Amino acid sequence: MEKIWLKSYPEGVPTEIDVHQYRSVTHLLEESFSKFAGQNAYVCMDKFLTYGELDKLSQQMGAWLQSKGLHPGARVAIMLPNVLQYPVAMAAILRAGYTVVNVNPLYTPRELQHQLVDSGSEAIIVLENFATTVEQVLAHTKVKHVIVATMGDLLGTFKGALVNLVVRKVKKMVPAYSLPTAVSFKRVLAEGARLTLQPVKQGHDDIAFLQYTGGTTGVSKGAVLLHRNIIANVLQNEAWLQFKPQSEQLVFVCALPLYHIYSLTISAFMGMRMGGLNLLIPNPRDIPGFVKELAKYRVAVFPAVNTLYNALLNNADFAKLDFSSYSVCNGGGMAVQQAVADRWLKLTGKAIIEGYGMSETSPVATVNRVDIKEFTGTIGLPIPSTDLRILDDDGKEVPLGQAGEIAIRGPQVMAGYWNRADETAKSMTEDGFFKTGDVGVMNEKGFTRIVDRKKDMIIVSGFNVYPNEVEGVIASHPGVLEVACIGVPDKHSGEAVKLFVVRKDPNLTTEQLLDFCKHELTAYKKPKYIEFRDELPKTNVGKILRRQLRDEKAAA
Repeated sequence: MEKIWLKSYPEGVPTEIDVHQYRSVTHLLEESFSKFAGQNAYVCMDKFLTYGELDKLSQQMGAWLQSKGLHPGARVAIMLPNVLQYPVAMAAILRAGYTVVNVNPLYTPRELQHQLVDSGSEAIIVLENFATTVEQVLAHTKVKHVIVATMGDLLGTFKGALVNLVVRKVKKMVPAYSLPTAVSFKRVLAEGARLTLQPVKQGHDDIAFLQYTGGTTGVSKGAVLLHRNIIANVLQNEAWLQFKPQSEQLVFVCALPLYHIYSLTISAFMGMRMGGLNLLIPNPRDIPGFVKELAKYRVAVFPAVNTLYNALLNNADFAKLDFSSYSVCNGGGMAVQQAVADRWLKLTGKAIIEGYGMSETSPVATVNRVDIKEFTGTIGLPIPSTDLRILDDDGKEVPLGQAGEIAIRGPQVMAGYWNRADETAKSMTEDGFFKTGDVGVMNEKGFTRIVDRKKDMIIVSGFNVYPNEVEGVIASHPGVLEVACIGVPDKHSGEAVKLFVVRKDPNLTTEQLLDFCKHELTAYKKPKYIEFRDELPKTNVGKILRRQLRDEKAAA
């Protein structure tokens, strides 16, 4: 099909990007470390880390990892929130020639064990607050090296009264753990300082990240993101945003977790590529604390999900901030709601630029024009070097204006799923398009609107929840006979998880099930609603009909 969306491109945005500008993600990072050595790269709780310091610290940690005899391409997990140790660890792993496996620090032992075993991770870098989770699963994994970080590691000896208070408070919240062979983050840096990081040969086809996402099988799968994929998406987004030379350093808000692909690419990598300052927010749920941090900086780039924008809008102190420096407010991870977008525009004077993508597309595939003056209700246009097709159930392209499954092709599309050739084959067309599972309609100007979700995936505050996984956990409860899981609209999180349960034990209560979920599912996967039923709707072969349950709720 003709790329009709190119006619709607803003003036000056190229139709293609040159992914060969960099040999690897490491090449991109090292260019920025050298080019911006004296500038601040990250700030967390008032402690700044320059590009030069990030260069030095990541060399030290990378040299230490190499000294442990890990083979090229070995998987190293990072289980950290948005703290200064994250960019150090991420850059160290890549520069040492290894693959980053991002892990949600709030994962339960069951979830963590699956990811470590599936990825074959041989090392993990974890904040001490979550070390007890690692302890519970370590013996069942291939992990041989555990590095434990503390909140104060990189905050310096004098941190200021407020930061000292926060660090002491966090320290009190650390659950007891026992990892006798673990090494402290500080010790790794000290030992690494006496070693030399050995240069490694990396190319576009080497694996940079295993970015875990859910799947139709109910287990989390690793999207294989090559160095090419990350480089491409950074350059695609930079080309789309068209930042002109600035009189002051661009400040990127990094409130979304760096283990999430959206924040990783848009905040961390694009920020470093452009010599920006990333403002790290370890706990964005603390909205008053978040607002106090925002007040300290002239923010330029603000990537967020709908729920975060909404939470800020409902904080009185946020409304008092100066928004004159805000340049780009990106919305992704979940659908942006019109009411939230309208309120944001009225308060800040900036429209939320909604985009679309997923872990499998590194993540951005489409974005609205940066010069929009109001909310469009679409996911925008395919970004440079990206093709988008709307397919019917037979994989054929539908006529313009008709609904079908959105399929994406471009240099940012993953190489496939880690060790899951069958799942890769299901998700890719013969000519290289990734089938997203979302149903959309493209108009005559090339803008696409999402109208439905083909898969049963639920999106809670930008995080994917897969019903099969939740159902598998609930079904293991001895008091449950049958269970079905669907997403229902929620004004705070976009969607919420709802369970329909047929009891085996007639005395089973909602409270008992919720308590069970607390130990088996991370917070965003836990059900918000539970409805007990005598039976669940099924097909003539006994398959539970989730769609019928969704339709019932929609009609209610």
